[in-house]
Amino acid sequence: MTSLYDRHRAVIPDWVALYYKEPVEITHGEGRHVWDADGNRYLDFFGGILTTMTAHALPEVTKAVSEQAGRIVHSSTLYLNRPMVELAERIATLSGIPDARVFFTTSGTEANDTALLLATGYRRSNQVLAMRNSYHGRSFSAVGITGNRAWSPTSLSPLQTLYVHGGVRTRGPYAQLSDAQFIKACVADLEDILGQTRGSVAALIAEPIQGVGGFTSPPDGLYAAFREVLSRHGILWIADEVQTGWGRTGEHFWGWQAHADSGPPDMLTFAKGIGNGMSIGGVVASAEVMNSLDANSISTFGGSPVTMAAGIANLSYLLEHDLQGNARRVGGLLIERLRAIGAGIPAVREVRGRGLMIGIELVKPGTDEANPQAASAVLEAAREGGLLIGKGGGHNTSVLRIAPPLSLTVSEAEEGAEILEQALHNV
Repeated sequence: MTSLYDRHRAVIPDWVALYYKEPVEITHGEGRHVWDADGNRYLDFFGGILTTMTAHALPEVTKAVSEQAGRIVHSSTLYLNRPMVELAERIATLSGIPDARVFFTTSGTEANDTALLLATGYRRSNQVLAMRNSYHGRSFSAVGITGNRAWSPTSLSPLQTLYVHGGVRTRGPYAQLSDAQFIKACVADLEDILGQTRGSVAALIAEPIQGVGGFTSPPDGLYAAFREVLSRHGILWIADEVQTGWGRTGEHFWGWQAHADSGPPDMLTFAKGIGNGMSIGGVVASAEVMNSLDANSISTFGGSPVTMAAGIANLSYLLEHDLQGNARRVGGLLIERLRAIGAGIPAVREVRGRGLMIGIELVKPGTDEANPQAASAVLEAAREGGLLIGKGGGHNTSVLRIAPPLSLTVSEAEEGAEILEQALHNV
């Protein structure tokens, strides 16, 4: 009998990566746990790449999906869509962007693609600023602005991209500076880059915390300082909140709020967690920017009644149960526990993050050299112990990524930390 893995390899592209030497088929989940086809139970600390935001099989979401599917599954944006309008109203209010408009897509990639389309059209420029070590999706335009070579398969792009320092605090030429000096140096770098451009620049797109890049982030206030420079030039700021949105960082509902001194971004992109597994992405922008598109445009699947029903139910649960506060409390305990573990393991260079968005960077002991082999080994060992985690990082994928559903309990956090401790020691 042919295995599912063999069948996968026969029809799915080679570049669609699978975790683990013996890939796992996840069959079902509940709360913060999932089960594989062999009946093994795992504590899920990755949530389908930060997408199962509240919990697996959340009754409120499954009920909303089932009830909406029993009425109508699809209509497109050519018709009035009550669930889409209701979710857009809530997101517009939560975004912090004045006079906001919301356009729904089916993924974070498509959301960032749309934001780039809006920015370049509004500014009449194909020049874009992005952060080093960044990742914004897998479309042709998103790959063209990605500052992480492992996820950038082509140098061809419709955009001219200029990369700015600042997304990684503890590596690079400014790593040894104080936070204030770091921000000052990065602003000087931004000013220098703008002095080399010809004509207008459309936008800066930046993840408040870099996801694929290994959960790295600048000091609070960097993007506020950038915004002051950008505003003088009329350049838009796009906050890529695909991974940081909805309270995952604990301290803020949106990642940009750690950089709020100069006001909200001009555009905000979102996806992943809002659908709790359903395909929802989108862009929030001021009416002036959003309505500047001077051509026909619709979305066949963006704003689907079923996914919008899921989003409404999921967002309601998140807010009613203060999952942002839970991410702050339980995430704070988890990161301190992991830092204590890491302090005794020479291979752990840094434990970083906020809320339930935590990275553990691994190096070869006694050096600052990235250790992707160790990251892969810990990933395998954690799975053997009953824990699913992710990995990433701009330096040869040497960062363990930890991002459980935001309803994680203290006992589950402790259980996961114990498994990780054993996995790290074994490696």
